[in-house]
Amino acid sequence: MNTDSTNSRNMDHSSARVALMLGNFIIGLAIVGIAGMLSELAKGLDVTIQQAGLLVTAGAIVLCVGSPLTVWATSAFDRRLLLTSSLFIVALGHFASAFAPNYGVLLALRVLMLIAAALFTPVAASTVAMIVPQAERHGAITFVFLGWSLSVAVGLPAVAFLAAHAGWQATFAAMGVGLLACAVLVFQGLPPGLSGTPISFSSWGALGRNRFVVTLLALTAVQIAGQFVVFTYLVPLLRRLAGADVMAIGIFFSTFGVMGFIGNVIATRLVTKLGPFTTSGLALLSIFLGFTLWSLGVSILIVMGAGVALWGLGFAAINSMQQARLIGAVPALGSAAVALNTSAVYVGQAIGSALGGVLFAHDLPRAQGYAAMILVGLSLVLLATTRDSRL
Repeated sequence: MNTDSTNSRNMDHSSARVALMLGNFIIGLAIVGIAGMLSELAKGLDVTIQQAGLLVTAGAIVLCVGSPLTVWATSAFDRRLLLTSSLFIVALGHFASAFAPNYGVLLALRVLMLIAAALFTPVAASTVAMIVPQAERHGAITFVFLGWSLSVAVGLPAVAFLAAHAGWQATFAAMGVGLLACAVLVFQGLPPGLSGTPISFSSWGALGRNRFVVTLLALTAVQIAGQFVVFTYLVPLLRRLAGADVMAIGIFFSTFGVMGFIGNVIATRLVTKLGPFTTSGLALLSIFLGFTLWSLGVSILIVMGAGVALWGLGFAAINSMQQARLIGAVPALGSAAVALNTSAVYVGQAIGSALGGVLFAHDLPRAQGYAAMILVGLSLVLLATTRDSRL
């Protein structure tokens, strides 16, 4: 009897983890998918690449502000209904985007739907931590965050291919279908009546006074900014600098995502031996070396591809290590710390995509790689200041 009960609970845990991982996958794709169809959007809406890139910047600003606010406002809500509603609203936003008549309408729709998307990742992380036994929490949270790696490895190449062959409208509609499917999976996979502990205003103040936490948040923002100087404009950069076609671009996105997945798995194993600080350093160094190869090997696809592989190897790993260090530093405020780190990710996205847009618009595509190197180098300096921590 006890064995049957245990097996039933394990099945519930498994279905919940898979549902949340897939939800993170489609939410991640909803957020970064614009990068895979930037050229098609610019052409179809009769705007510049820089203006199309502002869809990423504006969305990042909304996500930056919205993540901690929505997590705070909904902290005591039923998690199954909350996460399902988030996916459903973002799905409706994508269906509406497929019929957007102009750039202004599409921008407004993106801002509105990403308010609902802002809460999914931090709430999903804290939700899976509530469902699984304490001994399984680290692995479960890492598994859920793999959805982001897969959104780049599998989702972005699919978006780039579909946008190039069927248009951006059909791509938005297809993503809407995927969001609805994941909403159903999350609703079926999560138990009803699951709610979190309300987050008070004093919790944010406690985090803001923690120097270690603030440094980690700054590190997140800076290293993400460096990556998004290039990542947002990866498609037009590959076309302009190396004459890449749709197939080559898909291979680049796949390489980045697959290496991100591998890097995350490696980091999960290394962290128990080397600790979060050293593992974080290795991940950031891999990103820095990746941008170095990209910058020095401009116009040589194989060298740029090697750079993207090294960059991807550290991409997901550093984000996982940041989550682990933050939760380890303030375990009682883990969900709030994750929400702030998510916000810092979107601050970095906004800064990086805006800077990349300015450089691209001024016909300085080569400079984007060097700007990324500088920002990732600065994040290594920030990491060094946390060396004395046991985390």
